[in-house]
Amino acid sequence: MSDWGPVFVAVVLFVLLSPGLLIQVPGRNRFIEFGNFQTSGVSILVHSILYFALICIFLLAVGVHVYIGSWVISWIWLFYGLEFYHERARETMVEWAPVLIGVLLLVILSPGLLFQLPGNSSHVKFGSFKIKGKTIVVHTLIFFAVYAILILAVGVHIYTG
Repeated sequence: MSDWGPVFVAVVLFVLLSPGLLIQVPGRNRFIEFGNFQTSGVSILVHSILYFALICIFLLAVGVHVYIGSWVISWIWLFYGLEFYHERARETMVEWAPVLIGVLLLVILSPGLLFQLPGNSSHVKFGSFKIKGKTIVVHTLIFFAVYAILILAVGVHIYTG
């Protein structure tokens, strides 16, 4: 069984922390703006730092794991000292690939920074720093596909410790 926990956490954080969708820190006119559908380089940097902190908490400190069985989705939260349904005991080495790939994809796929699919007036727009609802959906699907392929199918691993 594959561990879908990192994919689930990364995609949810991507949607929640996409600058301009729900919240933008710093905003264009205020420190915090809600739902303005615009972004900037500084806000992408701030949101990337928040993403890094939250994904480290969920994947490394708490250890969120989701195993999808034949008909049942089982949620397993691994705290230090408590282990439920884990194939092997925790090692001293830390897996950084889900964290680093998630942060890198957040920066690359932040709508409006490098590109926007679909754009406002064309199919692809580059560096517009404006987003819309369809753009978030398309970029989230791309994020999910690339992240799942790299973490689950290819099995990229970066260990420290």
